Amino acid sequence: MAGGLVALLDDVAVLARAAAASIDDIGAAAAKAGAKAAGVVVDDAAVTPQYVRSLAAERELPIIKRIALGSLRNKFFIILPAVLLLSQFVPWLLTPILMLGGAYLCYEGAEKVWAKIAHHDAHGAGEEKVQDETTLVSGAVRTDLILSAEIMVITLNEVIDEAFWSRLAILAVVAVVITALVYGVVALIVKMDDVGLRLSQRSGTVATFGRGLVRAMPVVLTVLTVVGTAAMLWVGGHILLLGTNELNLHFLYEAVHHVEVAAHDATGVLGGLVGWLVNTVASAILGLIVGALVVLVMTLTLHRRKSKAAAATAAATTRTDGTIPAPPSRAAQRRDAPADRAPRG
Repeated sequence: MAGGLVALLDDVAVLARAAAASIDDIGAAAAKAGAKAAGVVVDDAAVTPQYVRSLAAERELPIIKRIALGSLRNKFFIILPAVLLLSQFVPWLLTPILMLGGAYLCYEGAEKVWAKIAHHDAHGAGEEKVQDETTLVSGAVRTDLILSAEIMVITLNEVIDEAFWSRLAILAVVAVVITALVYGVVALIVKMDDVGLRLSQRSGTVATFGRGLVRAMPVVLTVLTVVGTAAMLWVGGHILLLGTNELNLHFLYEAVHHVEVAAHDATGVLGGLVGWLVNTVASAILGLIVGALVVLVMTLTLHRRKSKAAAATAAATTRTDGTIPAPPSRAAQRRDAPADRAPRG
């Protein structure tokens, strides 16, 4: 009896150690895969605060909570089943899909750069129109769907060689951790100025710290936007660089790799850092070029059609809202006059 109990306890201990090792492996793989999606995570954290900027302070956290729950639904009920099915049955599609996502990141980054140069907001943040909360949350969740899909596909690409259940566990861990990280940071960002304002009403060092928080928040948001834009260009360009190499178009990857190795060998002890910087800058330049081309195509096609439709709508509104149109010119009057009117005299 005692011997059987000891053997059973030994088996339980072995299973527990195996389970612990498996959890450690999943955690390590999830951390590595999640780090690859850092650029998208930064962009997600930079974009989301714009959705609550026009809300009353007491509604900011409830709206962020609703967007976070929508993000989890996106990941677990739409994206996770789709990417698992793709990885199981048509894994060769992952690279093209990943490259499409990379091109989208490049487009977003290049559009933000162009918005800065042209002094307008690519995401329409300059519009003061206040939306109802349901519409606002729906728009934020739709944007999150694109960014979350990119995060999950990047993650899957890093663990594609794992078994099915390991992939499922790793993707689930990344989905929860990334969502908690992004929306936790967003909540801190949008409430930081309120915290600073309350602290500034106290006395001494606490008040000084609170005033510093209030003054620092515009700088923090600006830095976060710049870092997010750079990260999108870098991550998107790097995805395209690796994707072209996997599709047997080796010339871009080999050119960047050759310069990276040369920089690494020429800088001695700093070789690792310098080589990484070379690869990062080259990826960002590629991302900016591809993104600029996509912006150009979108401007000449979709955006132009939208502008014409908006102009037509505005003209129709002007004709029906009681505004008196300007009188026609004399040339137009002569052109439109009847041709058979009687001559004078």
